[in-house]
Amino acid sequence: MLDWVALQRGEQPGHSANDMRFEHQIIVVTGASRGIGREIALAFAREGGTVACVATTVEGAQATVEAIDAAGGKGFAFSCDISDAAQVDALFKRVADEVGAPAVLVNNAGITRDNLMMRLQEEDWDRVLDVNLKGAFLCIRAVTRLMMRERYGRIINLSSVIGQHGAAGQSNYAAAKAGLLGLTMSVAKEFGSRKITCNAVAPGFIETDMTESLPAEFKEHVVKTAPAGRLGTPEDVADAVLFLASKEAGYITGQTLAVDGGLFI
Repeated sequence: MLDWVALQRGEQPGHSANDMRFEHQIIVVTGASRGIGREIALAFAREGGTVACVATTVEGAQATVEAIDAAGGKGFAFSCDISDAAQVDALFKRVADEVGAPAVLVNNAGITRDNLMMRLQEEDWDRVLDVNLKGAFLCIRAVTRLMMRERYGRIINLSSVIGQHGAAGQSNYAAAKAGLLGLTMSVAKEFGSRKITCNAVAPGFIETDMTESLPAEFKEHVVKTAPAGRLGTPEDVADAVLFLASKEAGYITGQTLAVDGGLFI
């Protein structure tokens, strides 16, 4: 039976405010300085997780850690260029030595350098693929060495509906996000026997600084077209990530969960 009192307090069915699904777990979140990544880090901390917040600069990561600390959680700040293999390997060694072996990795870091195909520069193609796709590969390669020792792990890759449907002017971004879906399925097959799951979340149009520059008429079109009747929020995405990282999702792997308000059904 649903707990209607809990629902009125804003709690989710089956979970009370005191639930700590990720207590004693170390969670690594890349791209944690803002937007979706910041909200994911905060959400894990609210549910008892110790969060290693990774950003390009330590100052960016520290801002999220300060928000976690202010809410009574526990976080640590790390800087890393995730497209650099040496930096990634050093990052996960530091996390393991200073915080503990990660139970969860959220590959959220991503950039855009949009342009029409005929105008797209090679360096912009390379940089988007290096950060959005190669970076996820490098982080997975590093973290699975640690997870295999524990015979447990949850890996969640942040893809995009653009990776599923494409978009004019975003061929580099679409290719990287589509590549993450194939990477997700391959990792799921390779590590399933070690009790390591790997899934993807594909957000639609989410209200962040990356979507602020979208034309108002386009946003209105999304709101009118999506059955949910609104743009998504970082909290919507974080909820999906936390589910896939939880024990309740232990028999789910190699899957992509679209968080798009039904826009592309």
